[in-house]
Parts: sequence; C-alpha cells; structure tokens
Amino acid sequence: MKRAAQITFAARHRRLCLARWRLRRPMYTPPSPADPTDHPALSDSLRLLARRGEIRRYRKNTVLIEEDDVGDTLYIILSGRLRSYSSGANGREITYGVYGPGEYLGEMSLDGGRRSASVESLQASVCSVLGRATLERHIAEHPAFAFELMAKIIRRARAATLSAKQLALNDVYGRLQLQLNSLAVAQPDGTHRIGERLTHKDMAHRLGCSREMVSRLMKDLSSGAYIAQDGPHTVLLRPLPARW
Repeated sequence: MKRAAQITFAARHRRLCLARWRLRRPMYTPPSPADPTDHPALSDSLRLLARRGEIRRYRKNTVLIEEDDVGDTLYIILSGRLRSYSSGANGREITYGVYGPGEYLGEMSLDGGRRSASVESLQASVCSVLGRATLERHIAEHPAFAFELMAKIIRRARAATLSAKQLALNDVYGRLQLQLNSLAVAQPDGTHRIGERLTHKDMAHRLGCSREMVSRLMKDLSSGAYIAQDGPHTVLLRPLPARW
C-alpha cells in the first residue's frame, strides 16, 4: 500500500509540474497566411478594390472567361499570368495580351454585354474576383478610381488600334520585328535579351499567323546571325533588318 501511494504521489507531482510548465511557456501562434493583395505591383487604389473581392486560385491552363459569354465579373491579378485571346473556327488563335500582377481583366463587359475575348491562365494564378455591384460601391466611395479605370480602358483601346494597324499595314516579318524589339531589353554587352519565354506557337498567336511561318523566319534570322537562343530566351545580337 505504501509503495502504491508513493507511485500515485509521484504521478500527481509529474502532472502538476507539466501543467505549470505549460502555463509558463509562451503560447504558439501559427503564422497567418500572407495577404495576396499585398503584391507591390498593385496600386493603393487597386489594392483597396482587390480586398473587396473573393480570392480565387486557378491552376495552369484554366479558362477563366469564355468569349461571347455574358458576365460582369472583374478579375484583378494578384499573382501568375493570364492570356487574353480569341479563337477562330479553324482552330487558329490570336493573343491580345499577356497580363500579370497589378493588371485586371473583364472590364469590357461591365456594361452587361458579351465577353469580347477569352482568358486563360498561363501559370498557376491568384485573382481577386468581384462583380459590377461591388465595383460601383467602390467607385462611390473612391471616385478617383473611376478615372483610373477609364485610363485603363483607353490604353486597351489604343493597344487594340495599334494591333489592327500592324495587322493591316505590316507583313508577318514586320509584325515579328516589332514584337521582338518591343520585348527585348538592352544588355551591358550591347545585345538585347527577351526575358519572357516565348515558344513559336506563342509568337504566332500574338502575330496572327501560323507557327510554321514564325519558325521559318526565326530560323532565317538565326542563320543570318541576327538572333541567338540562350536556353529558353532569345537574344538579339544586332539590329534586325527593316525588311526580310
């Protein structure tokens, strides 16, 4: 009996010490997940709007918007990249633009009309998604954002006009030259490097031509020592000729 009482006392003592240790140790607070709207590419006004929306995550190659659908949803990109494009009955596609954090898509259908283009994720992406009613409340509270939205729509309209002009007035090589020059960034060694990874298929979608045509022109430019490949990136070794 005496030994049993000793064991019971020892067990109670251990439990009491453990309870005291738990009370003294600092409480563990799990880290809160990072706020996806804190991306530095977002302006202050756009960040406020993004926090009103629903945060959604999309896998690579997910179609967010279908052309000709009716919708009034705005997508603010918080991370990843989205592509805006249209498809023809023959399967050909044309890319209107590739957009990253700080950009938003879907503003053209806020008038209640049909979607003017499709949108897909080029990589895993996170967006803040909100409807027209939420946007209207935000503009009522922050009227200056209406001018930011208007400026965005004007820039998109100008880009569409320039794209139509290039398609009408330039041949495929002329459009390819403009595309390469606009994407290339000057390097200390005098060359220009395209940081974005572009396949010939991607370039064809942007230029409104076949992949085979792009492949042939890129091969010719490489043979002429105008461009070179550095892994997945294209390097412009010297100024591209005006005509080919």
